[in-house]
Amino acid sequence: MSWVQDDAFIQSLYIVAFALFIYGLMGLTGPHSSVRGNKIAALGMAVAVGATLLTPGLGNWWLILLGVAIGTAVGVPAARKVRMTAMPQMVALFNGVGGGAIALIAWVEFRDTDGFSHQPAYVAVASLFAAIVGSVSFWGSNIAFGKLQEIMPGRPISVGRLQQPLNLLMLLVAVALAVIVVAGGQSEWLMVGLLLTASVLGVLMVLPIGGADMPVVISLLNAATGLSAAAMGLALDNTALIVAGMIVGASGSILTNLMAKAMNRSIPAIVAGGFGGNGSGGGGVVEAGDRAVRRTSAADAAIQLAFARQVVVVPGYGLAVAQAQHAVRQLTGLLEQKGVSVAYAIHPVAGRMPGHMNVLLAEADVPYEHLQEMDAINDEFARTDVTLVIGANDVTNPAARTDPSSPIYGMPILNVDESRSVIVLKRSMRPGFAGVDNELYFDPRTSLLFGDAKSSVHDITEELKAL
Repeated sequence: MSWVQDDAFIQSLYIVAFALFIYGLMGLTGPHSSVRGNKIAALGMAVAVGATLLTPGLGNWWLILLGVAIGTAVGVPAARKVRMTAMPQMVALFNGVGGGAIALIAWVEFRDTDGFSHQPAYVAVASLFAAIVGSVSFWGSNIAFGKLQEIMPGRPISVGRLQQPLNLLMLLVAVALAVIVVAGGQSEWLMVGLLLTASVLGVLMVLPIGGADMPVVISLLNAATGLSAAAMGLALDNTALIVAGMIVGASGSILTNLMAKAMNRSIPAIVAGGFGGNGSGGGGVVEAGDRAVRRTSAADAAIQLAFARQVVVVPGYGLAVAQAQHAVRQLTGLLEQKGVSVAYAIHPVAGRMPGHMNVLLAEADVPYEHLQEMDAINDEFARTDVTLVIGANDVTNPAARTDPSSPIYGMPILNVDESRSVIVLKRSMRPGFAGVDNELYFDPRTSLLFGDAKSSVHDITEELKAL
């Protein structure tokens, strides 16, 4: 055995790898260092993969190289070509692939060890835990992808009162099969049944969850994949897999908790489903009916913005759909040249994934210090002359504070309605992910400019230049 296959050398490489993971993660705290952080973490993964390949008696190298080649051929073009609006779908899909891979590894371990016979109990327990959680994550992520991609309806889909008992039944069956395997059951049908039951559980868990909760679901499933990877690393005695899985699981769990708090909803309530779901493609256009809304023009909007002292921009999914971030940056740059103070109000669950708006605006070179989180910006709205809302719906709806019957009641929102005037850019009166009308649109201080957000922002910019 050469020195490169020495166990001490391999373990040293793993230590280097997860040190790079942690250092790379630190770089993701800001847009200026995030690219470097990603590259550092990627280098750490390359080191970890290299260390694993040095393990004596690893297996068939041709199969390994084939897997790497297929993964590279599929992953690189997909990541490079994905549109920013489709980034949440890609995250859900890639996360699901990770969970599915873990579940398959657990199945392979079951086969290679004759049902974990003559293996320590912790290996069987960790492997079966990874199989259940990984399978749930894979199928749940695929359902999330289908809803986000609008392949299937974004609204909650459930079997009513039987939904939670059915979920519990699937979980109990999967756990019971795992117990039988740990107790000595070696039939492969036990493992197949466990994987199938966990798959059904993953589907049933995400189907009843509406579009309004989808950012939290993506984060939750990401955490689940990390935990399953850590458990599988424990079973395989792979240090890098344990550390990487724990980092993903811990960070995903923290993020999920923070986002749930931002919506004033508990994680069990989100998993129970039933909140939101009309989304951008899940239902018909809802008109204002007999309730009056004030319409405005690009020229009037430009005049309001030009003579304001302070303007706050509130981005939402409509900005992402229209790819209007660069147009918005041009508009705000022009306002700043005219002496107008401009800030961006970022709600934690705006868009369809954690940090969606931050990523979009960073892409347009918006200074990071101009991005204000909800708690920091909310007191400023009362001193704001004009708030420009671009596609943000549920996160600006005053019903969350005033209407106890509203499904979003109690959710912390951006206090846009406290501004002296509000301009909303929208395509139509269609509601947001929660499927409820936004009471802000009917406020006398609010005016709506209908049309594609990018075109509307461009028209306002041209009018500003003419003033």
